[in-house]
Amino acid sequence: MHRQQLLQLLARYKTPYLEEAAMVERTRRFILQHENCFDRSLEPGHVTASTWVVNPARSHVLMLHHRKLGLWLQPGGHADGETDIVSVALKETAEESGVDASQIKLLSEDIFDVDVHTIHASEHDPRHQHFDPRFLVEIDDRIPLPGSDEAHEVRWVPLEQVLRFNNARSLYRLVQKTRRLKV
Repeated sequence: MHRQQLLQLLARYKTPYLEEAAMVERTRRFILQHENCFDRSLEPGHVTASTWVVNPARSHVLMLHHRKLGLWLQPGGHADGETDIVSVALKETAEESGVDASQIKLLSEDIFDVDVHTIHASEHDPRHQHFDPRFLVEIDDRIPLPGSDEAHEVRWVPLEQVLRFNNARSLYRLVQKTRRLKV
């Protein structure tokens, strides 16, 4: 069962946020209903993976200005058929930030956050849903951020300014969770 890893991660994940708990359940049902849930051609939606990148002091997070979406977001992207969702999240972080994978420290193999969000129709894709488990990682904020062609800009954003860049409810939740982290 190629979906088992993600289903087990979701089963272990607990959140105090009612809205997020509903998204966890929606994600679980979606995965069970769609054997090809990791395939980006699945039109109602598909599984993606993201990271919430903190610096060692937990005072800043890494955000990028996504070229296609025109939004400031955390690193992440499509699974493209890959079922090891933790690996997908780490690969996307390296690609989008330009930081060497060896410099990205996974702080836990457990899910840090789950979000389900709508991607609006574009010339390439119909409107669809992203079922997005997110993992907590750390990068030393003293190393350069080369970025990539997927983002206009990649930068460290002070935690208290994240919502000025993107005030989405899921980012509010991530900021709240980060404030509770121990250094």
